[in-house]
Amino acid sequence: MDERILSMKAEILKILAQPTRLKILEILRNGDKCICDIVPAIQGEQSNISRHISLMEKTHLVTTKKEGVRVLVKVKDPEIFEILDRVGMILKKQIKEQEKLLTQI
Repeated sequence: MDERILSMKAEILKILAQPTRLKILEILRNGDKCICDIVPAIQGEQSNISRHISLMEKTHLVTTKKEGVRVLVKVKDPEIFEILDRVGMILKKQIKEQEKLLTQI
């Protein structure tokens, strides 16, 4: 496989490997949101959340659009949620396996 493609995949996975960015994506699961709505939902600081959104924008996971003083954030490709859902399924399997082991103690 081409090194550039592997590098691009790694960049997306690095962006996803951060809890605040995952929270932002989960908030965006139900549609576009203003940064002004994301900040209180995450209970974070605007500058920090804006930085995370900027990083996600650089990897083309989200887009932003200014509407007056508001900045709307939109998931560029909703297929990203399939990845998040798959990770959730993997976690469920792992937890079930751990529960089975615990019953054997």
